[in-house]
Amino acid sequence: MEIFGIPLQAFLGQLLLGLVNGAFYAMLSLGLAVIFGLLGIVNFAHGALYMLGAFAAWILLDKFGLNYWYALVLAPLIVGTFGVVIERLLLKHLYKLDPLYGLLLTFGLALILEGVFRELYGVSGQNYNVPEQLSGATNLGFMVLPNYRAWVVLVSLVVCLGTWYLIERTRLGAYLRAGTENAPLVQAFGVNVPLMVMLTYGAGAGLAGLAGVLAAPIIQVSPLMGSNLIIVVFAVVVIGGMGSILGSVVTGLGLGLIEGMTRVFYPEASSIVVFVIMVLVLMVRPSGLFGKEN
Repeated sequence: MEIFGIPLQAFLGQLLLGLVNGAFYAMLSLGLAVIFGLLGIVNFAHGALYMLGAFAAWILLDKFGLNYWYALVLAPLIVGTFGVVIERLLLKHLYKLDPLYGLLLTFGLALILEGVFRELYGVSGQNYNVPEQLSGATNLGFMVLPNYRAWVVLVSLVVCLGTWYLIERTRLGAYLRAGTENAPLVQAFGVNVPLMVMLTYGAGAGLAGLAGVLAAPIIQVSPLMGSNLIIVVFAVVVIGGMGSILGSVVTGLGLGLIEGMTRVFYPEASSIVVFVIMVLVLMVRPSGLFGKEN
């Protein structure tokens, strides 16, 4: 069976690849949207935090013998803790300044982290094997589905939807939104706003670290893995709407699928299709698909 002259299995394989890429776009843009939407910081270090999550998983295995399942819990905690340190030492001084200062600071921090890991490990990359429990593939009849890639998509959906529900539909999320809009008023009700802001940045960093752990068995763990992805992720955030959590999730998954289909029908355009869509969206709706109009 063929679709537009392409064998069904090849078509669905590219669709799956696009969905996996979209899952990473969604998770990384989710962390960016949480940090920008609640703190107003354009966090250009997000790609470096993603890279740190992958390296944390690899180091936990290589140096301490802790497997993937331990890394899935410990690596986001390690990266999230590092994010808390960044927020307390550096970012907390910038909240009342133009967002450009935060962008420049986090961009410099990303360059430093990438440089340190390039010096320590080079750029060739480290291998991280798929966990035994998720190895192999399942034959669905019309295609063979790699188990690990299905796991990545499932975890990404659960994390993204859970984060959206926490921020948009719970009392804690209401405190977070109110604290960033009117901190003195929220503090008058006994809420520790600085602590809440610190933990929010740490949670956003932890999401990037989790994405890095999920990516480690799929691509080589390399200091360049974050910088290769962060520009596309920023485009996803802009298309979805800066600060829109739902927009980041939906747009990330959707653009991953579009990118996968572009590889089937017009491979030469697959590396630029996201940016073409970004230009078209900004021409029609500058605030993004799910962003709020000023």
